[in-house]
Amino acid sequence: MKWSAIPYVAFKALRRNTMRTILTALGIIIGVAAVITMVGLGQGASTEVREQVNRLGQNVVLVFPGERSLGGVSIGGGSANTLTTEDARAIQEEIPEVIAASPEVRSQRLVVYGNQNWHTRIYGQSEDYLQIRQWPIESGEMFTREDIERASLVAVVGQTIIEELFEGADPIGETIRVRGLPLTIIGVLETKGMSLMGSVQDDIIIVPYTTAFQRISGRSHAMVINVQVYDENSMEIAQAKITDLLRERHRLASYQDNDFTVQTQEEVARAATETSRIMTWLLASIAGISLFVGGIGIMNVMLVSVTERTREVGLRLAVGARGSDVLLQFLVESVILCMLGGIGGIALGIVSTEAIASYAGWPALFSTEAMIVAVSVSAMVGLFFGFYPAWKASRLDPIVALQRE
Repeated sequence: MKWSAIPYVAFKALRRNTMRTILTALGIIIGVAAVITMVGLGQGASTEVREQVNRLGQNVVLVFPGERSLGGVSIGGGSANTLTTEDARAIQEEIPEVIAASPEVRSQRLVVYGNQNWHTRIYGQSEDYLQIRQWPIESGEMFTREDIERASLVAVVGQTIIEELFEGADPIGETIRVRGLPLTIIGVLETKGMSLMGSVQDDIIIVPYTTAFQRISGRSHAMVINVQVYDENSMEIAQAKITDLLRERHRLASYQDNDFTVQTQEEVARAATETSRIMTWLLASIAGISLFVGGIGIMNVMLVSVTERTREVGLRLAVGARGSDVLLQFLVESVILCMLGGIGGIALGIVSTEAIASYAGWPALFSTEAMIVAVSVSAMVGLFFGFYPAWKASRLDPIVALQRE
Protein backbone atom coordinates (compact mmCIF):
# COMPACT_ATOMS: atom_id res chain seq x y z
CA MET A 1 0.00 0.00 0.00
CA LYS A 2 1.27 3.44 -0.85
CA TRP A 3 2.09 5.62 2.14
CA SER A 4 0.03 8.47 0.73
CA ALA A 5 -3.05 6.24 0.62
CA ILE A 6 -2.91 5.22 4.29
CA PRO A 7 -4.50 8.44 5.72
CA TYR A 8 -7.28 8.24 3.10
CA VAL A 9 -8.01 4.61 3.99
CA ALA A 10 -7.93 5.51 7.70
CA PHE A 11 -10.44 8.36 7.26
CA LYS A 12 -12.67 6.11 5.17
CA ALA A 13 -12.63 3.44 7.88
CA LEU A 14 -13.49 5.98 10.58
CA ARG A 15 -16.39 7.33 8.50
CA ARG A 16 -18.01 3.89 8.28
CA ASN A 17 -19.34 4.36 11.80
CA THR A 18 -19.45 8.11 12.36
CA MET A 19 -21.37 8.00 15.63
CA ARG A 20 -18.97 5.50 17.19
CA THR A 21 -16.02 7.61 16.06
CA ILE A 22 -17.50 10.75 17.65
CA LEU A 23 -18.32 8.99 20.92
CA THR A 24 -14.85 7.44 21.05
CA ALA A 25 -13.18 10.81 20.46
CA LEU A 26 -15.36 12.39 23.14
CA GLY A 27 -13.12 11.07 25.93
CA ILE A 28 -10.10 12.76 24.34
CA ILE A 29 -12.10 15.94 23.67
CA ILE A 30 -13.17 16.25 27.32
CA GLY A 31 -9.66 15.47 28.61
CA VAL A 32 -7.93 18.02 26.39
CA ALA A 33 -10.63 20.63 27.08
CA ALA A 34 -10.22 20.13 30.83
CA VAL A 35 -6.44 20.52 30.61
CA ILE A 36 -6.70 23.64 28.42
CA THR A 37 -9.26 25.18 30.79
CA MET A 38 -7.27 24.47 33.95
CA VAL A 39 -3.98 25.72 32.48
CA GLY A 40 -5.65 28.81 30.97
CA LEU A 41 -7.33 29.82 34.22
CA GLY A 42 -4.22 28.97 36.23
CA GLN A 43 -1.89 31.04 34.04
CA GLY A 44 -4.38 33.90 34.09
CA ALA A 45 -4.50 33.72 37.88
CA SER A 46 -0.70 33.78 38.10
CA THR A 47 -0.54 36.84 35.84
CA GLU A 48 -3.20 38.57 37.91
CA VAL A 49 -1.30 37.79 41.12
CA ARG A 50 1.87 39.36 39.71
CA GLU A 51 -0.05 42.43 38.60
CA GLN A 52 -1.52 42.78 42.07
CA VAL A 53 1.91 42.44 43.64
CA ASN A 54 3.12 45.20 41.33
CA ARG A 55 0.27 47.36 42.66
CA LEU A 56 1.99 47.23 46.04
CA GLY A 57 4.28 49.85 44.56
CA GLN A 58 7.62 50.07 42.83
CA ASN A 59 10.74 48.50 44.38
CA VAL A 60 8.99 47.74 47.68
CA VAL A 61 10.45 45.86 50.63
CA LEU A 62 8.09 44.74 53.40
CA VAL A 63 9.19 44.26 57.01
CA PHE A 64 6.90 42.07 59.14
CA PRO A 65 7.09 41.41 62.89
CA GLY A 66 8.06 37.95 64.10
CA GLU A 67 5.86 35.32 65.68
CA ARG A 68 4.55 35.27 69.21
CA SER A 69 3.87 32.27 71.43
CA LEU A 70 0.96 31.88 73.82
CA GLY A 71 1.25 29.09 76.35
CA GLY A 72 4.09 27.56 74.36
CA VAL A 73 2.03 27.55 71.16
CA SER A 74 3.03 29.78 68.26
CA ILE A 75 0.27 32.20 67.22
CA GLY A 76 1.92 32.66 63.84
CA GLY A 77 4.20 35.01 61.94
CA GLY A 78 3.41 38.72 62.25
CA SER A 79 1.78 38.35 65.66
CA ALA A 80 4.63 39.72 67.80
CA ASN A 81 5.03 43.36 68.83
CA THR A 82 8.59 43.76 67.59
CA LEU A 83 8.42 46.69 65.13
CA THR A 84 8.22 50.33 66.17
CA THR A 85 7.90 53.68 64.44
CA GLU A 86 11.50 54.33 65.49
CA ASP A 87 12.55 51.26 63.48
CA ALA A 88 10.88 52.75 60.41
CA ARG A 89 12.58 56.09 60.96
CA ALA A 90 15.97 54.42 61.39
CA ILE A 91 15.50 52.40 58.18
CA GLN A 92 14.76 55.57 56.23
CA GLU A 93 17.55 57.64 57.74
CA GLU A 94 20.39 55.12 58.05
CA ILE A 95 20.13 53.02 54.89
CA PRO A 96 21.24 54.92 51.76
CA GLU A 97 19.29 52.66 49.36
CA VAL A 98 15.96 53.51 51.01
CA ILE A 99 13.81 56.36 49.68
CA ALA A 100 10.95 56.16 52.13
CA ALA A 101 9.56 54.04 54.96
CA SER A 102 6.06 53.98 56.40
CA PRO A 103 5.08 52.16 59.61
CA GLU A 104 1.60 50.68 59.27
CA VAL A 105 -1.12 50.00 61.79
CA ARG A 106 -4.55 48.69 60.77
CA SER A 107 -7.91 48.47 62.44
CA GLN A 108 -11.53 47.79 61.51
CA ARG A 109 -13.92 50.52 62.68
CA LEU A 110 -17.43 51.82 62.12
CA VAL A 111 -17.34 55.18 60.34
CA VAL A 112 -20.28 57.59 60.63
CA TYR A 113 -21.26 60.54 58.46
CA GLY A 114 -24.64 62.15 59.13
CA ASN A 115 -27.19 59.34 59.13
CA GLN A 116 -24.89 57.05 57.10
CA ASN A 117 -22.42 54.53 58.50
CA TRP A 118 -19.95 52.04 57.07
CA HIS A 119 -17.59 49.45 58.55
CA THR A 120 -14.19 49.83 56.95
CA ARG A 121 -10.42 49.51 57.38
CA ILE A 122 -8.45 52.40 58.81
CA TYR A 123 -4.74 52.51 58.05
CA GLY A 124 -2.23 54.57 59.99
CA GLN A 125 0.62 55.52 57.64
CA SER A 126 3.34 58.08 57.07
CA GLU A 127 3.15 60.89 54.55
CA ASP A 128 5.23 58.77 52.12
CA TYR A 129 2.78 55.86 51.94
CA LEU A 130 1.10 56.88 48.68
CA GLN A 131 4.50 57.40 47.07
CA ILE A 132 5.56 53.92 48.16
CA ARG A 133 2.36 52.35 46.86
CA GLN A 134 2.34 54.43 43.66
CA TRP A 135 -1.23 55.43 44.56
CA PRO A 136 -2.23 58.80 43.07
CA ILE A 137 -4.55 61.33 44.73
CA GLU A 138 -7.66 62.04 42.67
CA SER A 139 -8.58 65.23 44.51
CA GLY A 140 -7.36 67.10 47.57
CA GLU A 141 -3.97 66.27 49.07
CA MET A 142 -2.07 63.88 51.29
CA PHE A 143 -1.36 64.79 54.90
CA THR A 144 2.12 66.11 55.74
CA ARG A 145 4.95 65.40 58.18
CA GLU A 146 3.59 68.21 60.34
CA ASP A 147 0.22 66.41 60.51
CA ILE A 148 2.02 63.31 61.73
CA GLU A 149 3.98 65.18 64.38
CA ARG A 150 0.80 66.84 65.62
CA ALA A 151 -1.33 63.67 65.29
CA SER A 152 -3.79 65.73 63.26
CA LEU A 153 -7.38 64.57 62.85
CA VAL A 154 -7.27 64.37 59.04
CA ALA A 155 -7.96 61.52 56.61
CA VAL A 156 -7.55 60.46 53.00
CA VAL A 157 -10.33 58.14 51.78
CA GLY A 158 -10.83 55.55 49.03
CA GLN A 159 -13.57 55.47 46.43
CA THR A 160 -15.70 52.95 48.33
CA ILE A 161 -16.04 55.37 51.25
CA ILE A 162 -17.33 58.06 48.91
CA GLU A 163 -19.91 55.69 47.42
CA GLU A 164 -21.14 54.35 50.76
CA LEU A 165 -21.14 57.53 52.89
CA PHE A 166 -21.37 60.41 50.43
CA GLU A 167 -23.26 58.76 47.54
CA GLY A 168 -20.58 59.90 45.11
CA ALA A 169 -20.54 63.56 46.22
CA ASP A 170 -17.28 65.46 46.84
CA PRO A 171 -16.23 64.74 50.44
CA ILE A 172 -13.30 67.17 50.68
CA GLY A 173 -13.65 69.25 53.84
CA GLU A 174 -16.40 67.03 55.29
CA THR A 175 -16.04 65.44 58.73
CA ILE A 176 -16.53 61.76 59.47
CA ARG A 177 -16.51 60.18 62.92
CA VAL A 178 -14.68 57.08 64.11
CA ARG A 179 -15.62 56.07 67.65
CA GLY A 180 -16.69 59.66 68.20
CA LEU A 181 -13.36 61.00 66.88
CA PRO A 182 -13.88 63.67 64.16
CA LEU A 183 -11.71 63.26 61.06
CA THR A 184 -11.64 65.89 58.34
CA ILE A 185 -11.30 64.51 54.82
CA ILE A 186 -8.49 66.27 52.95
CA GLY A 187 -7.94 63.89 50.03
CA VAL A 188 -9.56 61.26 47.83
CA LEU A 189 -7.62 58.33 46.33
CA GLU A 190 -7.87 57.07 42.77
CA THR A 191 -9.46 53.65 42.23
CA LYS A 192 -7.04 50.81 43.02
CA GLY A 193 -9.12 47.63 42.60
CA MET A 194 -8.71 44.27 44.30
CA SER A 195 -5.76 43.41 46.52
CA LEU A 196 -3.56 40.31 46.45
CA MET A 197 -5.75 38.73 49.16
CA GLY A 198 -8.98 39.48 47.31
CA SER A 199 -10.12 42.48 49.38
CA VAL A 200 -11.27 45.80 47.91
CA GLN A 201 -8.35 48.23 48.26
CA ASP A 202 -10.61 51.24 47.76
CA ASP A 203 -12.49 50.43 50.98
CA ILE A 204 -9.96 52.30 53.09
CA ILE A 205 -9.32 55.39 55.20
CA ILE A 206 -5.72 56.53 55.68
CA VAL A 207 -4.76 58.70 58.66
CA PRO A 208 -1.41 59.79 60.16
CA TYR A 209 0.10 56.83 62.00
CA THR A 210 0.43 58.89 65.17
CA THR A 211 -3.31 59.53 65.10
CA ALA A 212 -3.98 55.83 64.53
CA PHE A 213 -1.69 54.74 67.35
CA GLN A 214 -2.88 57.30 69.91
CA ARG A 215 -6.56 57.74 69.11
CA ILE A 216 -7.93 54.83 67.05
CA SER A 217 -6.17 51.43 67.16
CA GLY A 218 -4.88 51.36 70.71
CA ARG A 219 -1.72 49.60 69.49
CA SER A 220 1.83 50.65 70.27
CA HIS A 221 3.70 48.69 67.60
CA ALA A 222 3.63 48.62 63.81
CA MET A 223 2.02 45.69 62.00
CA VAL A 224 4.33 46.12 59.00
CA ILE A 225 6.85 48.63 57.69
CA ASN A 226 6.52 49.53 54.00
CA VAL A 227 9.89 50.46 52.50
CA GLN A 228 10.68 51.86 49.06
CA VAL A 229 14.14 51.35 47.55
CA TYR A 230 15.76 53.48 44.84
CA ASP A 231 15.87 50.78 42.15
CA GLU A 232 15.34 47.08 41.59
CA ASN A 233 19.07 46.30 41.70
CA SER A 234 19.29 47.70 45.24
CA MET A 235 16.51 45.61 46.75
CA GLU A 236 18.62 42.67 47.92
CA ILE A 237 21.28 45.03 49.30
CA ALA A 238 18.62 47.02 51.14
CA GLN A 239 17.07 43.78 52.42
CA ALA A 240 20.40 42.70 53.94
CA LYS A 241 21.06 46.13 55.46
CA ILE A 242 17.55 46.34 56.95
CA THR A 243 18.09 42.91 58.52
CA ASP A 244 21.43 43.94 60.04
CA LEU A 245 20.04 47.26 61.30
CA LEU A 246 16.98 45.72 62.96
CA ARG A 247 19.04 42.95 64.59
CA GLU A 248 21.27 45.63 66.05
CA ARG A 249 18.33 47.78 67.19
CA HIS A 250 16.54 44.78 68.73
CA ARG A 251 19.77 43.68 70.46
CA LEU A 252 19.68 40.17 69.07
CA ALA A 253 22.67 37.95 69.80
CA SER A 254 24.32 36.00 66.98
CA TYR A 255 22.67 32.76 68.12
CA GLN A 256 19.18 34.30 68.22
CA ASP A 257 16.76 34.16 65.29
CA ASN A 258 15.32 37.31 63.77
CA ASP A 259 12.19 38.59 65.49
CA PHE A 260 11.07 40.05 62.16
CA THR A 261 10.87 39.09 58.49
CA VAL A 262 12.12 41.16 55.57
CA GLN A 263 10.62 40.31 52.18
CA THR A 264 11.19 41.90 48.79
CA GLN A 265 8.39 42.47 46.33
CA GLU A 266 9.76 39.68 44.14
CA GLU A 267 9.69 37.21 47.03
CA VAL A 268 6.06 38.08 47.73
CA ALA A 269 5.25 37.54 44.03
CA ARG A 270 7.09 34.21 43.93
CA ALA A 271 5.33 32.93 47.02
CA ALA A 272 1.92 33.94 45.69
CA THR A 273 2.45 32.59 42.16
CA GLU A 274 3.99 29.35 43.42
CA THR A 275 0.76 28.47 45.19
CA SER A 276 -1.20 29.29 42.05
CA ARG A 277 1.19 27.25 39.90
CA ILE A 278 0.95 24.17 42.13
CA MET A 279 -2.84 24.29 42.12
CA THR A 280 -2.87 24.73 38.33
CA TRP A 281 -0.74 21.67 37.69
CA LEU A 282 -2.61 19.65 40.30
CA LEU A 283 -5.92 20.37 38.58
CA ALA A 284 -4.37 19.83 35.14
CA SER A 285 -3.02 16.45 36.29
CA ILE A 286 -6.46 15.43 37.50
CA ALA A 287 -7.90 16.55 34.16
CA GLY A 288 -5.19 14.52 32.42
CA ILE A 289 -6.64 11.36 33.94
CA SER A 290 -9.58 11.73 31.57
CA LEU A 291 -7.07 11.58 28.68
CA PHE A 292 -5.90 8.24 30.02
CA VAL A 293 -9.48 7.02 30.30
CA GLY A 294 -10.14 8.27 26.77
CA GLY A 295 -7.07 6.33 25.58
CA ILE A 296 -8.47 3.13 27.06
CA GLY A 297 -11.68 3.82 25.12
CA ILE A 298 -9.61 4.21 21.95
CA MET A 299 -7.95 0.83 22.54
CA ASN A 300 -11.28 -0.84 23.17
CA VAL A 301 -12.84 0.51 19.99
CA MET A 302 -9.79 -0.33 17.91
CA LEU A 303 -9.89 -3.92 19.19
CA VAL A 304 -13.55 -4.11 18.22
CA SER A 305 -12.66 -2.64 14.82
CA VAL A 306 -9.98 -5.28 14.27
CA THR A 307 -12.49 -8.02 15.12
CA GLU A 308 -15.12 -6.55 12.78
CA ARG A 309 -12.63 -6.18 9.91
CA THR A 310 -10.89 -9.53 10.22
CA ARG A 311 -11.89 -10.63 6.70
CA GLU A 312 -10.78 -7.26 5.29
CA VAL A 313 -7.38 -7.63 6.95
CA GLY A 314 -7.08 -11.22 5.74
CA LEU A 315 -7.88 -10.13 2.18
CA ARG A 316 -5.22 -7.38 2.30
CA LEU A 317 -2.64 -9.84 3.56
CA ALA A 318 -3.67 -12.40 0.94
CA VAL A 319 -3.14 -9.99 -1.97
CA GLY A 320 0.34 -9.03 -0.85
CA ALA A 321 0.07 -6.50 1.98
CA ARG A 322 2.73 -6.91 4.64
CA GLY A 323 2.09 -7.07 8.35
CA SER A 324 3.81 -3.68 8.74
CA ASP A 325 1.28 -2.18 6.28
CA VAL A 326 -1.65 -3.41 8.38
CA LEU A 327 0.07 -2.27 11.57
CA LEU A 328 0.61 1.22 10.13
CA GLN A 329 -2.96 1.43 8.85
CA PHE A 330 -4.52 0.80 12.26
CA LEU A 331 -1.97 3.01 14.03
CA VAL A 332 -2.80 5.89 11.68
CA GLU A 333 -6.51 5.40 12.35
CA SER A 334 -5.89 5.56 16.09
CA VAL A 335 -3.67 8.65 15.84
CA ILE A 336 -6.12 10.48 13.55
CA LEU A 337 -8.98 9.67 15.91
CA CYS A 338 -7.02 11.06 18.88
CA MET A 339 -5.82 14.16 17.02
CA LEU A 340 -9.37 14.97 15.94
CA GLY A 341 -10.30 14.66 19.60
CA GLY A 342 -7.38 16.93 20.53
CA ILE A 343 -8.44 19.63 18.07
CA GLY A 344 -12.04 19.39 19.25
CA GLY A 345 -10.79 19.53 22.86
CA ILE A 346 -8.86 22.74 22.18
CA ALA A 347 -11.95 24.37 20.70
CA LEU A 348 -14.11 23.23 23.63
CA GLY A 349 -11.39 24.27 26.10
CA ILE A 350 -11.22 27.81 24.69
CA VAL A 351 -14.99 28.18 24.79
CA SER A 352 -15.32 26.78 28.32
CA THR A 353 -12.41 28.88 29.62
CA GLU A 354 -13.91 32.06 28.21
CA ALA A 355 -17.31 31.13 29.64
CA ILE A 356 -15.94 30.45 33.13
CA ALA A 357 -13.74 33.54 33.10
CA SER A 358 -16.64 35.72 31.97
CA TYR A 359 -19.14 34.28 34.45
CA ALA A 360 -16.84 34.19 37.50
CA GLY A 361 -14.86 37.32 36.67
CA TRP A 362 -11.58 35.37 36.67
CA PRO A 363 -8.68 36.20 34.36
CA ALA A 364 -7.72 33.68 31.67
CA LEU A 365 -4.55 33.38 29.60
CA PHE A 366 -4.37 31.01 26.64
CA SER A 367 -1.03 29.35 25.98
CA THR A 368 -0.06 28.32 22.45
CA GLU A 369 2.47 25.93 23.95
CA ALA A 370 -0.27 24.24 26.00
CA MET A 371 -2.38 23.76 22.87
CA ILE A 372 0.54 22.30 20.91
CA VAL A 373 1.33 19.99 23.82
CA ALA A 374 -2.34 18.95 24.02
CA VAL A 375 -2.43 17.89 20.35
CA SER A 376 0.97 16.17 20.66
CA VAL A 377 -0.16 14.27 23.75
CA SER A 378 -3.32 13.26 21.90
CA ALA A 379 -1.21 11.80 19.09
CA MET A 380 0.97 9.96 21.63
CA VAL A 381 -2.15 8.57 23.30
CA GLY A 382 -3.27 7.31 19.90
CA LEU A 383 0.10 5.63 19.30
CA PHE A 384 0.27 4.12 22.79
CA PHE A 385 -3.26 2.77 23.03
CA GLY A 386 -3.57 1.97 19.34
CA PHE A 387 -0.40 -0.10 19.09
CA TYR A 388 -1.73 -3.33 20.60
CA PRO A 389 -4.86 -3.52 18.39
CA ALA A 390 -2.73 -2.64 15.34
CA TRP A 391 -0.12 -5.26 16.27
CA LYS A 392 -2.86 -7.83 16.80
CA ALA A 393 -4.27 -7.06 13.34
CA SER A 394 -0.84 -7.35 11.71
CA ARG A 395 -0.34 -10.82 13.24
CA LEU A 396 -3.51 -12.34 11.78
CA ASP A 397 -3.13 -15.47 9.67
CA PRO A 398 -4.66 -14.57 6.28
CA ILE A 399 -6.12 -18.09 5.77
CA VAL A 400 -7.80 -18.08 9.17
CA ALA A 401 -8.94 -14.47 8.67
CA LEU A 402 -10.57 -15.24 5.32
CA GLN A 403 -12.47 -18.13 6.86
CA ARG A 404 -13.95 -15.85 9.53
CA GLU A 405 -17.64 -15.14 8.96
